[in-house]
Amino acid sequence: MRPKIESLDLKKFHEVSDLQGFLAVATTWAMITGSFALVAYLPNPITVLIALVILGGRHLALAILMHDASHYSLFKTKKLNDWIGSWICSYPTWQDLKRYRKHHMDHHLYAGSEKDPDVSLVRGYPTTRASMARKLFRDAIGITGLKRVYGLLLMDFGFITYTASAESKRIPQEGRALSNVIATGIKNLYGVVITHLILYWILRASGHPHLYWLWVISYFTTFSVFVRIRSIAEHACLEMDLDPMKCTRTTYASPLARVTVAPHHVNYHLEHHLYMGIPSFRFPELHRKLKESGALKNAHIAQNYLQVLTLSSNPKS
Repeated sequence: MRPKIESLDLKKFHEVSDLQGFLAVATTWAMITGSFALVAYLPNPITVLIALVILGGRHLALAILMHDASHYSLFKTKKLNDWIGSWICSYPTWQDLKRYRKHHMDHHLYAGSEKDPDVSLVRGYPTTRASMARKLFRDAIGITGLKRVYGLLLMDFGFITYTASAESKRIPQEGRALSNVIATGIKNLYGVVITHLILYWILRASGHPHLYWLWVISYFTTFSVFVRIRSIAEHACLEMDLDPMKCTRTTYASPLARVTVAPHHVNYHLEHHLYMGIPSFRFPELHRKLKESGALKNAHIAQNYLQVLTLSSNPKS
């Protein structure tokens, strides 16, 4: 249920800014470029580790920008949202804006119920500390990433239905020709392949083609860790109820969290579910207004991501 606040000018908050959209995209790619440059000019284990952390967060940042484009809240026009949201944001991190948009609208419609297509991301929490440690360890060493890529290949070649979580259905293959499998793969993967080739070519032209592996390794490792923590923070360990005030959480983010698990104000997730058309750069102000009005008195708000992890790794909570 949306809080009713007479003094809240929602029309103002819904105003989309192309400038803010371009800044969000530009700063994300500037951090990606800076991570590559750091390792190129100071190659050592410490800079590689720093780059993997930053790049894992930038994979997530691009996914969040794609998410904003799916709501048509990244840029003012449909064309910019679709083109930049696909070619600059989603394809470089193996996402698909058009398929994601339909999937995500169902998430907003059914969040807090078993009909939510993303419910598998939070099912099973709270869990034990040992189980949480195992999950994060599998994320960090790339096992989760390997499983994700396997699932993406099955989706992109048409063997299972599209999902942005872990729940999918097998597509019957009786009578399906190999040519159809190949055509489906080309249709779904051409953008991913092209953008990755461009990224590799740029790094090669700069004299550092090996740096491309930082993008790949971060996708399999740190990105997996950050996606899990972000997903837990948003909806885990809350009521199964269609009311966003009961099933969605906002988490305050430190500067480190904003670089890793909470880019582009994605931590204000309750605000997003209350008013999903509002651009993300307006969430901090919206949160302040809602809080000042008392509308968030009974809301689920975590002080930091460590608090969320502690809550979700305590089966007695």
